[in-house]
Amino acid sequence: IKFFVGGNWKMNGDKESLGELIMTLNTASLNDETEVVCGAPSIYLDYVRSKLDQRIGVAAQNCYKVPKGAFTGEISPAMIKDCGIEWVILGHSERRHVFGESDELIGQKVAHCLESDLGVIACIGEKLEEREAGTTEDVVFEQTKVIADNVRDWTRVVLAYEPVWAIGTGKTATPDQAQEVHEKLRGWLRENLSDAVADSVRIIYGGSVTGGNCKELAAQPDVDGFLVGGASLKPEFVEIINARS
Repeated sequence: IKFFVGGNWKMNGDKESLGELIMTLNTASLNDETEVVCGAPSIYLDYVRSKLDQRIGVAAQNCYKVPKGAFTGEISPAMIKDCGIEWVILGHSERRHVFGESDELIGQKVAHCLESDLGVIACIGEKLEEREAGTTEDVVFEQTKVIADNVRDWTRVVLAYEPVWAIGTGKTATPDQAQEVHEKLRGWLRENLSDAVADSVRIIYGGSVTGGNCKELAAQPDVDGFLVGGASLKPEFVEIINARS
């Protein structure tokens, strides 16, 4: 399985600061065995794709579930592809919990993006109260099921496990905690889909990943990469990309 590192820039940066980050990435020595994708704000997708080295992919951070229409403020997979972008992040916890996106809507978006031949980084994860109540498995399995129901071709899907309590809080799931959920998710894929899907889908971890903790996380057998937030805007992103080197 090819290690996958995504950077989610969220609503950060301007042309100047992103230009500097792009320069850093373009000149960095990156592990050839790792697939790298940067999630840029939609208004900068064209700019980032034109400046960033072709060995690094670009993702939109969200999109809508139809090709075009009267949906003010939204962007479609068709528009994303027209800018030369190959990936989209869907179901991020901020989309779910800040903007109220339902499992159903996320599922519809997944289906439409895959039909449009866009790769999907599909995010799942439990909130702190759900972990404390012992319902982590129920929550992530339910979220995964809605995604899985909308996928025909798993080769274009990366599953990102991001415990909501670890995103931007500085609290990281321990390598054991991450491995435990990733292993259970792979078991769910094996049981409900197939051995082929379970063995080939990359399950990546997100939630306060840094240069300091990435190597230990990357050493876990079922952690196939990362979705990196804040650290993806800093030079240490290069260390994280090279976590398996």
